[in-house]
Amino acid sequence: MSMESRNEDSIKGRVGKRMKSAGLVGVGVVAGIAVSLQFSAMAQRPAEPALPLEELRQLADVYGLIKSDYVEQVEDKKLLADAISGMVASLDPHSAYLDKKAYAELREGSQGKFVGLGIEIAQSEDGTIKIVAPIEDSPAWRAGIKAGDLITRLDTTPLKGLSLDESVKKMRGEPNSKVTLTVLRRDEPQPLTFSLVREEIHQKSVKGRIIEPGYAWLRVAQFQEPTLDDLAAKITELYKQDAQLKGIVLDLRNDPGGVLQGAIGVAAAFLPKDAAIVSTNGQVADSKQTYYARPEFYSLRSDSDPLARLPDALKRVPLTVLVNTGSASASEIVAGALQDYKRATIIGSQTFGKGSVQTIRQLTSDTALKLTTARYYTPHGRSIQAKGIVPDVLVNEYADGDGLNALRMREADLAKHLSNDRDTEAARDRRDELEEQVRILALEKKREPLEYGSAGDFQLTQALNQLKGLPVQTAKPESTIVQAATPVTGK
Repeated sequence: MSMESRNEDSIKGRVGKRMKSAGLVGVGVVAGIAVSLQFSAMAQRPAEPALPLEELRQLADVYGLIKSDYVEQVEDKKLLADAISGMVASLDPHSAYLDKKAYAELREGSQGKFVGLGIEIAQSEDGTIKIVAPIEDSPAWRAGIKAGDLITRLDTTPLKGLSLDESVKKMRGEPNSKVTLTVLRRDEPQPLTFSLVREEIHQKSVKGRIIEPGYAWLRVAQFQEPTLDDLAAKITELYKQDAQLKGIVLDLRNDPGGVLQGAIGVAAAFLPKDAAIVSTNGQVADSKQTYYARPEFYSLRSDSDPLARLPDALKRVPLTVLVNTGSASASEIVAGALQDYKRATIIGSQTFGKGSVQTIRQLTSDTALKLTTARYYTPHGRSIQAKGIVPDVLVNEYADGDGLNALRMREADLAKHLSNDRDTEAARDRRDELEEQVRILALEKKREPLEYGSAGDFQLTQALNQLKGLPVQTAKPESTIVQAATPVTGK
């Protein structure tokens, strides 16, 4: 699942102006990349290495040949920007050169606002773009667009066949710009058209409700700058509705990450003060850090503590955490910390496995370099990189197996991904084989995107059963999955 508000990463630093931010994964059906960020000043950089003069001469020669011999003229700025981009992109999936547009989108996205239409979308396995939900009081919401509508065209451009990222980018734009959506709606014989005007959308990253007496569902869709304030307000509201909560389900499914302070704060809300939440380690001294459940590590304002007025009962209330393959980066930090301290039971499927940190080095006033500089670790020293968080209780999306979750890629599937430095990948081939079989089964079932928190949310029901001490329907053993997916031939 992805949002029209999707940004590649997050921004904002506090601790020593060098706070790390765990970034986002665009979770489509078969694609996903998560990026963790640290915004760092140019000062305190290591000494410049000696330049390889011979290789630089070759680069200059190539540049000269392109300028003199290429079939048409190429701008100097484009050539050099593409050279930088290619050099950085060759390192790993998360290092990148950020041009003016990319850098501006990065900074905008972490603030929980964007310019667009105000719809959350997902992509089915056949490439169809489906509206999961319109954002309240957005242009799409006011126009009457509904959850379940299928977007077929944006102006004159068909969306089927475009990636989820491409579709999102086409829906975003300049304030007050107009766009026409063509949608298909169940029970409507003809396509519907909606003329919308893009505007700045303010999105709540936290929602929740009392799902039955004594039990609450609390969902964090992504970690943005306002997330902790939103979380504190929602928890306060839930306890006003039911002061004797017996259990909370914290839903981090398809949460692609975001601002690290948000992750530290969400974990801190349920853990003792001063508990270590996450640590990082890399080549330079600045990358060796430990972050704790204290306001200076999670508050974006030095004069406030968003968690100060939360009820004391929150530290003790029974807790389950829902995760899936789309849970990445900052959401894995939260799940890993709560799991290490045995504060919560983690339920769902193995997470994405994004456990590296990227440092943002500003190059000019409007361009920057995003460079992988460290790995991060859970409080007990586990590396999440290329592995993810393995739930305490494995539960599929549906009673009869996994749905779109099984079709998503994980960090370990990405080319040039960093290895896990604290775990072997000996069982990787076997795991790949099993995951491929699960993908085949999921494709055969042709599932629609799941609406989290709905009456048909099977994993949520199982998380509630866990809180109540009732039987939980766990995922099938691996041997059963393989057997079910293997053709049987008779003699």
